Amino acid sequence: LYPHTEALRLALQNKGVEVRQVKEGQDKATKQSFIKMLGWLSESDLMVAKPNTQKWLADAIGCPTLLISGATEPKVFMPDFATDPTSPCPVHAEQLAIAMVEAAAKAGAHGIKLQTFTADSMTLDVASDDFVIKEQDSLWHGEKLHALYQKAATPYEWHKVLFAKAQELGMLAFSSPFDEAAVDFLADLDVPCFKIASFELTDLPLIRKAAAKGKPLIMSTGMASLSEIEQAVTTAKQAGCDDIILLKCTSTYPAEPTNTNLLTIPHLAQAFGCQVGLSDHTAGIGVSVAAVALGATVIEKHFVLDRQAGGVDAAFSLEPAELASLVLETQRAHQALGQVKYGGTAAEEKSKQYRRSIYVSENVQQG
Repeated sequence: LYPHTEALRLALQNKGVEVRQVKEGQDKATKQSFIKMLGWLSESDLMVAKPNTQKWLADAIGCPTLLISGATEPKVFMPDFATDPTSPCPVHAEQLAIAMVEAAAKAGAHGIKLQTFTADSMTLDVASDDFVIKEQDSLWHGEKLHALYQKAATPYEWHKVLFAKAQELGMLAFSSPFDEAAVDFLADLDVPCFKIASFELTDLPLIRKAAAKGKPLIMSTGMASLSEIEQAVTTAKQAGCDDIILLKCTSTYPAEPTNTNLLTIPHLAQAFGCQVGLSDHTAGIGVSVAAVALGATVIEKHFVLDRQAGGVDAAFSLEPAELASLVLETQRAHQALGQVKYGGTAAEEKSKQYRRSIYVSENVQQG
């Protein structure tokens, strides 16, 4: 079974597992040996594409497998465990999450941010129009909100493990709480700050609760009017939080550069007298680099090990090599800002000798 996804490859490597092809048609003992080789996985961790491969693997491990329509070669997929911990076929998704933290650190990221909620704390499990995504251009068109949140939720029991791994690797680790109980949960984990998502910016009781914890507050401003942002900032300050960072954000998934309006960044900084950054849902790194040139001090980007492996936000997420490029290019952009300066830098001084000059090429009589 070939590990076509980077996610699975990294997860296997991190466990020191050798990956090799197992041909269909081998006897059951060989197949059982293969399963034993992957003994760190639970019996339901593997989903394979080819129907006949499915059958023997299902027989060997006693778990249903996933058929990918039109597959022409055997592939091993990490299922959407991270997004669906309630699956009847639970997997070691936590191992993949740890691999993501390790990959982010290797790429040079300065921190990781989770989201702290459950589907039930976010919405009602109903299928009426108000609770189904209707936007035709949305990645999640037709999804019930409850089902989508269930897929996207990070289990509460993973937070401590992932935070500890991030801290071990020299990164900040925090989260976006979506209700007041989540604020208390994160405070008990001693997070260094709280992040308020764009959709919660008008939830003033939530902002008040987080701000009262005595930690810095990062707030995304997608969809928000200037007066709504002012209300949120005022609420945070009244609750005792003066260390605030506002993130320019476009709350579409994905976002287009033409709808990003980065010129809002310096205006936000001037209007509220605080640091400003970008929560970037566009593809690639260009928009984030441009944001730094306009004064952004924080960049938030979605991250996956392998877009081809899927996931609720995979389409607009960066892979490890792209994240490394983002870190490098935003650093370069920040270094290049400098100051208003004319007359050349010290590094240019020696270059002045190559300006057009006048030389006397024949003898000239003195005087």
